[in-house]
Amino acid sequence: MFDCTDCVGEENWVDSRTIFIGHKEPPPGTEAFIQQRFPDNRIVSSKYTFLNFVPKNMFEQFRRVANFYFLIIFLVQLIIDTPTSPITSGLPLFFVITVTAIKQGYEDWLRHKADNAINQCPVHVVENGKVVCKQSRKLRVGDVILMKENETFPCDLILLSTSRDDGTCYVTTASLDGESSHKTYYAVQDTKAYNTEEEVDTIHATIECEQPQPDLYKFVGRINIYMDNEPVARPLGAENLLLRGATLKNTAHIYAVAIYTGMETKMALNYQSKTQKRSAVEKSMNAYLVVYLCILIGKALINTVLKYAWQADPNRDEPWYNDRTETERQRHIVIRAFTDFLAFMVLFNYIIPVSMYVTVEMQKFLGSYFIMWDDEMFDKELGERAVVNTSDLNEELGQVEYVFTDKTGTLTENNMEFIECCVDGHVYVPHAICNGQVMPGATGMDMIDTSPGPGARHEELFFRALCLCHTVQVKEEETVDGIKHGIHQGKSTSFYISSSPDEVALVEGMKRLGFTYLRLKDSHMEILNREDEIERFELLEVLTFDSVRRRMSVIVRSSSGELYLFCKGADSSIFPRVISGKVDQVRARVEHNAVEGLRTLCVAYRPLSPEQYQEVCHLLNGAKLALQDRDKRLAEAYDIIEKDLILLGATAVEDRLQEKAADTIESLHKAGMKVWVLTGDKMETAAATCYASKLFRRNTQILELTTKRTEEQSLHDVLFDLSRTVLRQHGGMTRDTFSSLSGDYTDYGLIIDGATLSAVMRPTQEDSISGNYKEIFLEICRNCSAVLCCRMAPLQKAQIVKLIKASKEHPITLAIGDGANDVSMILEAHVGIGIMGKEGRQAVRNSDYAIPKFKHLKKMLLVHGHYYYIRISELVQYFFYKNVCFIFPQFLYQFFCGFSQQPLYDTAYLTLYNISFTSLPILLYSLIEQHINMDILKKDPSLYRDIAKNSLLRWPIFLYWTILGVYDAIVMFFGAYFLFDNTTFTSNGQMFGNWTFGTLVFTVLVFTVTFKLVLDTHYWTWINHFVIWGSLIFFVVFSLLWGGIIWPFLNYQRMYYVFMQMLSSGPAWLSIILLITASLLPDVVKKVIWRALWPTTTERIQVGSYTDMLLSMYLTPINWESTKNCIHHCIRMYAGFGYVPTLLDVSLYAAVSVCSAPLFLNQKSSIETLNAQNILLMES
Repeated sequence: MFDCTDCVGEENWVDSRTIFIGHKEPPPGTEAFIQQRFPDNRIVSSKYTFLNFVPKNMFEQFRRVANFYFLIIFLVQLIIDTPTSPITSGLPLFFVITVTAIKQGYEDWLRHKADNAINQCPVHVVENGKVVCKQSRKLRVGDVILMKENETFPCDLILLSTSRDDGTCYVTTASLDGESSHKTYYAVQDTKAYNTEEEVDTIHATIECEQPQPDLYKFVGRINIYMDNEPVARPLGAENLLLRGATLKNTAHIYAVAIYTGMETKMALNYQSKTQKRSAVEKSMNAYLVVYLCILIGKALINTVLKYAWQADPNRDEPWYNDRTETERQRHIVIRAFTDFLAFMVLFNYIIPVSMYVTVEMQKFLGSYFIMWDDEMFDKELGERAVVNTSDLNEELGQVEYVFTDKTGTLTENNMEFIECCVDGHVYVPHAICNGQVMPGATGMDMIDTSPGPGARHEELFFRALCLCHTVQVKEEETVDGIKHGIHQGKSTSFYISSSPDEVALVEGMKRLGFTYLRLKDSHMEILNREDEIERFELLEVLTFDSVRRRMSVIVRSSSGELYLFCKGADSSIFPRVISGKVDQVRARVEHNAVEGLRTLCVAYRPLSPEQYQEVCHLLNGAKLALQDRDKRLAEAYDIIEKDLILLGATAVEDRLQEKAADTIESLHKAGMKVWVLTGDKMETAAATCYASKLFRRNTQILELTTKRTEEQSLHDVLFDLSRTVLRQHGGMTRDTFSSLSGDYTDYGLIIDGATLSAVMRPTQEDSISGNYKEIFLEICRNCSAVLCCRMAPLQKAQIVKLIKASKEHPITLAIGDGANDVSMILEAHVGIGIMGKEGRQAVRNSDYAIPKFKHLKKMLLVHGHYYYIRISELVQYFFYKNVCFIFPQFLYQFFCGFSQQPLYDTAYLTLYNISFTSLPILLYSLIEQHINMDILKKDPSLYRDIAKNSLLRWPIFLYWTILGVYDAIVMFFGAYFLFDNTTFTSNGQMFGNWTFGTLVFTVLVFTVTFKLVLDTHYWTWINHFVIWGSLIFFVVFSLLWGGIIWPFLNYQRMYYVFMQMLSSGPAWLSIILLITASLLPDVVKKVIWRALWPTTTERIQVGSYTDMLLSMYLTPINWESTKNCIHHCIRMYAGFGYVPTLLDVSLYAAVSVCSAPLFLNQKSSIETLNAQNILLMES
């Protein structure tokens, strides 16, 4: 009987599952397994069902404060007697809820549609020795499945056998992590010979494995195969696990058993939503909402108190014709006061802009398409466009202060080219003379080293080590996934594919040096040496690479029976394990190559005796069979095995900078952003890349906070030395207070490694002084123009981002990377951007935005981010402004109607003001406004500084918009009141009533807030004209129809003929024109003064283009005709850019043209100076 407790490597473990292959229970007499219940293979990515959509969606929507607030107001209007109809609150709320529900319902319907397409896919299942076809959703755990080439795996499978003799199959995981390279997976050794349905059906086995985990690259399990009722245990790992969504390649067919199905597959577990990120603009909106809620409560409270103060006089209690009912008179005064307070809350509730949330959501959703449609961000090589995974952070792209970037694949191409190798200190370069020997294909005479070369044994061992220690596959066909490879002189030749570009570069480098890796066949690796002889090595074990060990090893047996362990890895992980070899010479070459920016690897070996190999097998088998802590056990085993190595040499591979990477970083610096490079590479290599990419300049003074320095001094002393250095130069100022291009300050750059960072982050208990390392470190970083963090683990990258986010300035951070090791920092940063690189698509899948190349970051931030922030900040401020203009006259009106809660506006106007009359112009503005041409934004990155630190949504600006709204409301109300104080008669002698007065105020209001937006608009298209003037025409037409027709569904029609009567009065027309002018004039004057005295960089550029026009005009006799022609020419010039000056710009220009002619005539040199400053603009 098989006893689990006697298994090698077994320990007490829980949380596992047992799977019966083909649903066959273990034979009698073996340990009893309890059959578990598993889900079917149905994938559900949808959020709602037909039955729960309404209640679930309503619950989610009313969790938003604004929606819940308006729901309460609506219920209050239904319950108590309020001055306005429930429709005035209910209809806008219904509109908001309906639009949002339709949008979310449509998105969920698309998810249902996609789920059904996947769940109904046909799958071939082996049952009773025959292949039957089932729908994917009907698969069960334990089913044996037949998969054919180019088919996608429907669930997570354990590979049992393949059509290949060696039991391997090739798989692409592009849909999981974007890696299009072919990965090798291995069948269970004891089942790989079962190649037909009948044979597979005879397999009698159980699988014990861990419960589903989201980690795509980790799997722990074992298979118990029953042969003659005797169990044989074999380990199962990630190399046996085929993941749902991966595709079978270059293998005719396989048989595999389902172990995780449906929502328990690793792919489904990775569907989980990421942490919700909120933008700075959204936080400002919520803060403003709280302020306006307090204003609303204050208004209602003031009116309630004043109402009862007014009614304290018996003569003012109630008019004789409006006696209160006896029931109302007998109610307690507190209840009456509370009811009145609620009634005033309802009357003034429109100050809270509920429709703003829908408009903002629509603006973000529709605006995100401008990134995806941008042809300049399309990469022809990849055939990819920018992708927006979340539109909630569009405006955050315009607020970035810190950029954290990976190096390999982000700043560099991750396209490796073998440069050289060094064996025992002697350098070998392909296509050159190496140690006196002309290598194949030599094109030049580059004498590297004329001293006697290393022993032939070490040289050949080095080349063989690189030909054997890898996971490269050989492909001999002409195409892979439709892409042609390996074509030489019209013939199909072999080429290499691997998940690691480094490995391909090294194997190709060896091929150029005379040692060609041929293939892996029947567990034997074949090499073609320089004598064109084929050498065969039996591959016994592979000690896979991981980011912690930073090395990989293979154990092979030569044809003569010798056993070798070949190991390659980072110099920091190889040198400490070496006991012999020319370490100093190799280390010197490694450091030299690192300074040149090359990626280096060291190669070592260890001969094994048969006894040592048996010990190695015992260690590895014990660790592989462990079901709990397998990774830890394997790491311990690898640590024991990979020791006492003999150093052979090192390699150098070049990873070139991406196109325009240096230009992009320089532009980000000019825009005021600080760029940090976070990489796992060694310091010298990363520093060379930083110089090449202009992160560090040649005059940059480098400060080092590395392990090497902290070994010489204590960490405490090093930190304080660096702090004194930067503060001595900069005084109390940080680099945020001056331009990074200033020549008055030394440019500092900081280099820190992962080990020192751990020490800085680690809380210290010894003394309180050293416990403040984080603050000192941050102070140093704030005064450095650039920071390089090398030898960083993925978690440390996220810690760095979190540290900066939590600093006292709370800056907006952006993280950009291309690999799985960058996901943690991408998720941690305020904005995460994935690069569509060669390290897979995990970064892309977990990012907020994805771009093909690093160079596209420049336009994404400097243009799209700038526009998004300008647009949404105007949208938010404008919404609050127009609602203050709307509701403050209602507040003032209460002082003239005895605080009777009489509404100033008609119910239709109350309802449609935010929905129809004023919503579309600001939505369109927030989608297409371009206050500066995009070419200028790209050429002058310093413009990004004008909008930094949420500058357009600060409290002073918010206060200005609010005061402007109050002023406009006062002008509208009292202007209409005093203008018609003695002239309230029409031509036929009739007097204006309160509804005519309210309609007049409302008309002025609609035209004023619309013209305010007209004055702020710089970019005019036919769409702007259609929407802006169309909204005003719609208001007029609606008012004419609403008051010109007797509507049968209205109980009373108080607005009948009111609008027409108002327009029939000459004074009403004059009042509308005067009040609109008086309302807008202070804002225009304020802008003129501010632009003249304290202009921003943006405003200088906006008016700067008029300089040439002024110069040409004043060099000739001044006349009105030339002034008019000049203005027209200037406007045409802007139209050529797609930019049209605002009405304010034109009026300002005309005023300056007339008033300052003498000044310009006398100061021609000043004009020329100003003109020179605007050369950049004119050239654009």
